Amino acid sequence: MKSVLIGIALLFAACSAWGADRLSELKTVDSVDVARYMGSWYEIAKYPQWFENGLVGVTANYTLLPNGKVRVLNSGYIKDFNGKLKTAKGKAWIVDKKTNAKLKVSFFWPFAGNYWILELGKDYEYAVVGDNSGKYLWILAREPRMDDVLYSELLKRIQEKGFDISKLEKNPQQI
Repeated sequence: MKSVLIGIALLFAACSAWGADRLSELKTVDSVDVARYMGSWYEIAKYPQWFENGLVGVTANYTLLPNGKVRVLNSGYIKDFNGKLKTAKGKAWIVDKKTNAKLKVSFFWPFAGNYWILELGKDYEYAVVGDNSGKYLWILAREPRMDDVLYSELLKRIQEKGFDISKLEKNPQQI
């Protein structure tokens, strides 16, 4: 587990350092109500990352702390839903107080990576998260499945932002 946490931390550090401006004009959503964003999210699709290799049923849970930071708990099952549950605990903090749409996330201090909210449903039923490196992208939802029409529309918008949607992989979720 320690190696997973270290790997995530190194990944986020690399994300921040290399290719940080590939999508220099990338825009986030205009505003995020942090309290509404908290809670459980299911990973619907993602750019493959070595720290998630072999994981299914990946979820993220965000909890607002009294100091304004966010506790992050990511989890997923190894190979299948009967596999061992792996978790990674971290903290996030808002770096763009005007919109609340740009955060930093750290799983291993002092390393931190960008967490930009690029798309967000009006009822906070889905989110697209990435950053301007163009190397990291996640589609998240409050439910384990996403409507095919909505998913297709998000793919179109993601592609318009400059991301290569052919790299996206769906993550199996337990219903």
